Amino acid sequence: MSVVLDGRLSWRDVARIGDGETLVLSEQAMSRVAHARRIVEAIVAAGMRAYGVNTGVGALSDTVVDVASQSRLSRNIVLSHACGVGPLLPPRSVRSIIAAQIANFSHGHSGVRPVVVSHLTAFLAQDCIPEMPSKGSAGYLTHNAHTALVLIGEGHAVVRGKRMTGREALAAIGLAPLVLEAKEGLSLVNGTACATGLSALALARAEHLLAWADAIAALTLEAVGCQMAAFDEAVLALRPSAGIARVGATLRKRLAGSGLIAAAIGKRTQDALSLRAVPHAHGAAWDVFEQSGAVVDRELASVTDNPAVSGTPDQPVVSSQAHAVAPALGQAADSLATAIAQIAAMSERRMDRLVNPLVSGLPPFLASDAGSHSGFMIAQYTATALSNENRRLAAPAAMDGGITSGLQEDFLAHPTAAANKLLAILDNAEHILAIELMAAVQAHDFLTGTAERAPGTTALHAMVRARVAHYEDDRPLGADIETLKALIADEKPAA
Repeated sequence: MSVVLDGRLSWRDVARIGDGETLVLSEQAMSRVAHARRIVEAIVAAGMRAYGVNTGVGALSDTVVDVASQSRLSRNIVLSHACGVGPLLPPRSVRSIIAAQIANFSHGHSGVRPVVVSHLTAFLAQDCIPEMPSKGSAGYLTHNAHTALVLIGEGHAVVRGKRMTGREALAAIGLAPLVLEAKEGLSLVNGTACATGLSALALARAEHLLAWADAIAALTLEAVGCQMAAFDEAVLALRPSAGIARVGATLRKRLAGSGLIAAAIGKRTQDALSLRAVPHAHGAAWDVFEQSGAVVDRELASVTDNPAVSGTPDQPVVSSQAHAVAPALGQAADSLATAIAQIAAMSERRMDRLVNPLVSGLPPFLASDAGSHSGFMIAQYTATALSNENRRLAAPAAMDGGITSGLQEDFLAHPTAAANKLLAILDNAEHILAIELMAAVQAHDFLTGTAERAPGTTALHAMVRARVAHYEDDRPLGADIETLKALIADEKPAA
């Protein structure tokens, strides 16, 4: 399937492209790209001073570059900015970043030639994935430069699973290396495409994870015999929140008809907060998710080039500004990272209540033969370690600071770092929730015959047991955790 770009993309569009869909620009969108290019050509012809067109970049912005050197300037910008390091980003991330970059060009204020955009869309259509190191960006620049390397026949890419040089990759998909013209080098490394693409992917993963978090919490709540009165619609409405209302409705639906819940009525005056506050913590995360999605959509609707071109070829306008800086995007990723880390921390606490013989009312550590078996004792250690790592990762990237380019860039918002941290926290959270899911299903095994499960949790139990057997200290638990993590990442919870 293809995503058609006419006006603007949404974060959901970008995530779909990351997952393999192609991107097609409408005739109107390509017309905007061509119009902006004509404006750049007029600027060059008129000799107007324009940052990155006929001047150096960063602290060299007052150094004028003659017409004959402007193409070389574009190439040199790409080569000098391609200094990323560390492990390569996965193809899904690279595809999303390219999609966000095309979206920025399509607004018609960047000034690259249509052929540049056509090459980038061909990368998506023909599965040509530039090698993009994950580290080295204080905001943008380095990641985008590694895509631009392949456009000019440099660097490396993977085409349909085979690694090759940039020149070989272009040939494999029927294209020739581009000779960049004025401003194109700067436009190709500029903007917030990296952080925007990564944030779109993170939102897609977060939405999946939050749906599973609600479902897994219901399994645990039923296993421990929670007091459902705390989740009554009228009670939760005392604290107005779309997220709280959503989670409350999910729990009530998932646990409807549970004999285990009915048998637990009045068992306790109130449950521990890791149980009783599920709507509040999960609901807050859903609210932050919605707010973060709105920020990323706004970023995709924005021109993030510096400079931006506008006007007409007869009356060209070039505007130096700071749209390539994205404090709101970094703050949104930081906020969602904190919310997901908190959800995962609460999951670990619920998991502990399932395995802890002091509070569970279940066999110690959910072991089939406590003593000779350790059951899920050490799995809880793993969940704790991951939760603690999330706590460290959740420190806001927006406050990292830093000064670059000889004091010219003396404020850095770090949206790419924030997005990468969010993705790392999501990875840990998927593991933590997998551990709680594994423990909750094991707990239900021990409750078989005491009372009926709800239909909503029976479906989840069956979904897990189709993939992972009851645990009897008969195999390493790590493989089971990875199996359920993949389930959480790839599939929706059974209804």
